[in-house]
Amino acid sequence: MTSVRPDGLLHVVRPGALTTVQDTGRPGWAHLGVGRAGALDAPAARLANRLVGNAPGAALLETTVTGCAVRPDRPVVAVVGGAGCRVSVDGRPVAWGAPVRVPAGAVLDVGPAVDGVRGYLAFAGGLVPEPVLGSRSTDLLSGLGPAPLSEGDTLPLGEPADGPPQGPVPWPGAPAELVLPLHPGPRHTWFTPAALRTLTTAAYRVSPHSNRIGLRTEGPALERARDGELPSEGMVLGAVQVPPDGRPVVFLNDHPTTGGYPVVGVVAETALAGAAQAVPGTRVRFVVRA
Repeated sequence: MTSVRPDGLLHVVRPGALTTVQDTGRPGWAHLGVGRAGALDAPAARLANRLVGNAPGAALLETTVTGCAVRPDRPVVAVVGGAGCRVSVDGRPVAWGAPVRVPAGAVLDVGPAVDGVRGYLAFAGGLVPEPVLGSRSTDLLSGLGPAPLSEGDTLPLGEPADGPPQGPVPWPGAPAELVLPLHPGPRHTWFTPAALRTLTTAAYRVSPHSNRIGLRTEGPALERARDGELPSEGMVLGAVQVPPDGRPVVFLNDHPTTGGYPVVGVVAETALAGAAQAVPGTRVRFVVRA
């Protein structure tokens, strides 16, 4: 990915609880200890980009729970999708989930999430901060990419592509129940048969301590069949690691590339978009896949 000449600036008026720049991430660097990062709800990010005429992997903003507010210094077409929320331009309500035109100097305000956790703000032309290892994504664990947004920050805007924006389209809502297909292994033998039954039958719920590194769960602890330490080994997206407290953690995009706790199974990447939008307290059900 090469540098793109900026076509304007986006000024941060209100950064929200955690707002980061994301694209499709930087896969292929785990052997050097660099994680993938990228938008947690990849389908929502792709759809937001499509609606403003961007390529699917264009960089955009990912908000967390409380939204954010930004002000472009040139007119721009934007769309707010992902977690449902109220959206306004200079205090005037505008459409959520569909392209809106934001005049130069106007404030686009994305309110707190009312359905889901993470919102996506795409701008025609995309965001074009300097790429790192082929991606503009913020990686909270390694510190690569742009820092999480702070009040007063500016981000460069790319030049919009030709053609009108698209929309509207239906958006999926936050899951009432998070069903995660689980492929057992590689360390499921470190747990008792009773623990494996518990994993697939117990009522786990999303912990409020979840973040971009991992979805933490609340529920019964999984009993180990063997004691001792496991040498650190490679970790993949969707790995279900079990720390000493026995509660499963599903690794998400900012997960570490290695770890020393046993992995009881791996969740398919295609099922992880729901994890990005599951609010604390959402029921989690692990379903074993052979």
